[in-house]
Formats: sequence, C-alpha cells, structure tokens
Amino acid sequence: MPADGYAFGEFVLDLRSGALRRGGTTLPLRPKAFDVLVYLIGKQGQAVAKTELIDKVWRDVIVTENSLAQCIKEVRQALGDEAQAIIKTVAKRGYLFAVPVNEIDESIAPTPAASPPLPDRPSIAVLPFVNMSGEADQEHFADGITEDLITGLARIHWLFVIARNSSFAFKNRAGDVKDVARRLGVRYVLEGSVRRAGRQLRITAQLVDGTTGIHHWAERYDRELGDIFALQDEITRSVAGAIEPRLLAAEGVRALNRSNPDIGAWELVARARTYFWRMTPGDCETAIGALNSVVDAYPDYAPARSLLSFCLVFGSHMGWVDHIESLPAGERHAIRAISLDDRDPWGHMALAYLALMERRTEEAIAGFRRAVEMNPNSAAAHSFLSLGLAFAGVDAEAIGHGNEAIRLSPVDPEMARTLGGIGVAHYLAGRFEDAARVAADSLRLRPGFHGGQRLHCASLAQAGRIDAARALFAKMRAEQPQLSARWVRLNVPYQTPELMGRFLDGLRKAGLEN
Repeated sequence: MPADGYAFGEFVLDLRSGALRRGGTTLPLRPKAFDVLVYLIGKQGQAVAKTELIDKVWRDVIVTENSLAQCIKEVRQALGDEAQAIIKTVAKRGYLFAVPVNEIDESIAPTPAASPPLPDRPSIAVLPFVNMSGEADQEHFADGITEDLITGLARIHWLFVIARNSSFAFKNRAGDVKDVARRLGVRYVLEGSVRRAGRQLRITAQLVDGTTGIHHWAERYDRELGDIFALQDEITRSVAGAIEPRLLAAEGVRALNRSNPDIGAWELVARARTYFWRMTPGDCETAIGALNSVVDAYPDYAPARSLLSFCLVFGSHMGWVDHIESLPAGERHAIRAISLDDRDPWGHMALAYLALMERRTEEAIAGFRRAVEMNPNSAAAHSFLSLGLAFAGVDAEAIGHGNEAIRLSPVDPEMARTLGGIGVAHYLAGRFEDAARVAADSLRLRPGFHGGQRLHCASLAQAGRIDAARALFAKMRAEQPQLSARWVRLNVPYQTPELMGRFLDGLRKAGLEN
C-alpha cells in the first residue's frame, strides 16, 4: 500500500492533501515544486539526473532546466535549506535527497475523523487553480487568480468562504471534489485551471456542489497575454460576479425541495428569493408571506429583513402591493437590517430603492453606489445602480452599469430586471426602438414583469407602432385594472415631472387615461 506521506527532520509531506508542513504550519509550495520534492524523497540517498526529474515531473510538457532549477530553489526556501544539507546538488549529475525519511500513515498525518459541520449559510472553498502549462510564471498567475477569487467571494456577505491556508492545503490534491468538500466542511467547491500556448491564455472554472457532485456552472475564458495584473483582475471579477447569482439560484432550488421542519433561516430566505424573482404578483405575495414568517421566527436575522424590505418596495413599484402600507413597512425592515448588519448590501439597496420611490434622487443613487462599493463584483448592485440612474435620466452611465451587470453575470436569473433599467435609459434618451427591443427581451425572460410591460407599451407607441401598443395596453389593463396616469405618478419612480411626462406621453398614445 502506498504511503500517506513522509516524515523527515521537523517536516511532514502529506501526499493526501498535497501539503508540506512544519509543526502545525503549512509551507507554501507550488504543485511542480511539490512533485519534484516527492520524487526526490522517493529516491532518497540516490543521485537523480535532471533529465529524469524533468521526464517524471513534467511528463509530456516540454520545459527547460530552468523550470527545474526554479522548483529546486523554491523547495530549498520552504525547507530553509540554504546550506543544501537536505537537497544536495551533485555536480554534472543532478540532485540528491540526503536526509533520512520515514513513511507515514493516517496516524501521523490524520484526516479529521468527522467532517466539520456545514455552516448555517452557503459555504464554498476555492481550490488552487491548476497550472496546466508547467511554466513557473504561470504558477504564480494561477495562484494569484485563486487568491483574488477567495478575496472577491469573501465580499459576498451571506457566503462563508474557506480561508486561503485551508484551500491551498489541497494543492496537488488526490481524491474527488466531494471528498475535498467533506474534509473542508463546505457545500460548494470552485475549481479551475490555467493553460498557456504562446501568447494565448485559457482559463477554465467550474462550480460544483460538493455534497452531490452536481455542476452548477462552468465557463472558459480565452485571453491574449498582456498586463498580467489587469488580466487577473478581469478574470477574477468575471468569475466572482457569475458565482453569486448561481449560488443563490442553487440554494433556492435546494430549499424548495426540503420541508419546513428541516430548514433554517437562510434556507427559508433562499426559498423566498426564488419565488420573488419569478416576477409575478402571486409569487411576490408568497415571498412576502414567507419572509414575514421568517422575521417573526428570527427577528434579528438581517438577510430576512433586507429581502423583505426589498420585496415590499419592488412590489409597490410593480403595483403588486399597496404602496401606502408597503413603503413604510419596507423602510422599517431596511433600517432594522442595516442596524443588525451594516455590511449587508441588500439592506442598503432596499433603502436606496425606497428613496428612489419617494423621489429622493441623490440619496437613492448614493445608496446604490454604496452597495457597489461594498462588492464591486456584484451584478445585482450594478443592476440597481443602473436602475436608479435610468429613472433619474442619466442614460449613458445607467446603460454602462447595466452592461457591467450583464458582463459579470451573463445568464443571471434576475436578468429581466437589469434589462428593464437599460430599457428605461433608452426610452428617456428618445431611443424608442432600442427601448422597445430591450423591454421585449426582458418580457421573454419574465412575461409577468409588469414594469417591463408598461415600458414596452410606451416604447412601441413612441416608436409609431400604435396598433401594437394599444393591443398590449388592452392586455395590461386586464391584468392591472388600477392603471391610470394618477397611479403611474404615485408608483413608478421617474424622478422629475419632465421625465414622468415623457413616460406618460407614450402610455397615453397607447390608450392610458387620467
């Protein structure tokens, strides 16, 4: 049976987790350097030729002796072997591992007997991205992406992210993703690879449920090698931005499939979020009822308060709930959410949305900007900033943030809302055909999106497509019997009388009455 690892001096080389340790400290070592050390230990006391090391460690990848020399240098630094007493250089031959080695088993390098319990919120480990090129400089690039992703995902406040040291202990890991997730005590695992061919880089990433092995998301990024730090930032933002909505969707589906006695506060919130973003009056009502129950049961749970506030304000905007009751209630819940956790961006977005509904424009946009500052990788934060700017008539910046939200999360479950903001910006800028096209796209995703219906109707009318606009308006009136110019002024947050007038002009051409 192969060894679980090796012990030499004060060091332990754990083959199962791919870690070199001294005492309780894991020492940094890149995968190829780790592999070189493993091979030399396996040949303890024997001189190993450089060509043999390169053939065994890099296999089918062509590298120069410089790559091997860099790995030897890194191993010696990790071991504190400046005197080359552990790894000796044998002139004109290669290298020799010169100290005694003992094989070890689980009793020396144990795996925890019991898996750590899953946290009471979604949890993820970002495993070190694998360098598929065998080049030392790409190893640093792969590690940089991993570290930046850990930092970026940690800004998602509802997400529990395993720290860097624990994640990097699984460099050179053996075993499947489910085993890694069990040992780290997380539900989700993000892993990927980096490969270089000439000036071209290919980065792949995938999100896996570590409890079931189901893949929730995967993407490939092909880029030309240039400014490494700019490229690293771009990939990190793209991956982190795509992960948040995918995790939310996965958590919602998981919660929907479980019975109430089995689930806690977070799962109840995730279930309510799944209902809410279907964007229908009935689903909104279900979500608000569920969140009221969560708040009653867990009065100090900030995510429930902030989402409930958001549902009440958005529902008022759509005409699904009575704004006279819902807006004050939404304000109370948002203020309470922020007092419980002032780093929760959804609480700030809910309060900003309320300010938008009450035409406190500067306050609203400042609140949305604060949410973006809290997590620049959040597609939702950029989407709502886009919406606020659009209703204020700042069309170019609104479209910019809307496009950024789409770039961060191109298949977002909440895409219809983002398109709605972009459509409003086009409408107020007089680009009615563009507004009609974008509104139609949002309705294909969420046919029950009443805000999208109203925008589509007004855009068609202003574009001169009167018959289509009037046919749509007749359908809207059947679903929204309260629809009138007075109702629009009360519930749709165009920020100035002039902007409101432009919108009402389109609806009147379609048949709206006062």
